[in-house]
Amino acid sequence: MSHNVPAELKYTKDHEWAKIEGDIVTVGITDFAQSSLGDIVFVELPEVGSTLEKDGSFGVVESIKSVSDLFSPITGEVLEANEELESTPETCNEDPYGAWIVKVKVSNTEELNELLDAEAYKSHCADQ
Repeated sequence: MSHNVPAELKYTKDHEWAKIEGDIVTVGITDFAQSSLGDIVFVELPEVGSTLEKDGSFGVVESIKSVSDLFSPITGEVLEANEELESTPETCNEDPYGAWIVKVKVSNTEELNELLDAEAYKSHCADQ
């Protein structure tokens, strides 16, 4: 099955995408993730102002099939959480790259170099 993997984004092996704009990173779940989960019915968001640790759990995505933790691609402070997902979690299925979950101010820019590019992520998904 082929999934949409935008070339301009970075990715984690846990299927989060990261849009990097200076020291602000917008995070969501990938097309592969939403497809694997099925119909998403709930998204737990972190509190604005909280600190996320790279690879640490920062929330949950619940679908009709399972519950999955969200893992942060970087360490930093939560600047915004997409509260619209609380009432319309299905947006993650309909537009996974438009339905961002959090915006984080990066505290260690070196961690950005550890994220996968689109080709590496596609390869990772092919092995799943």
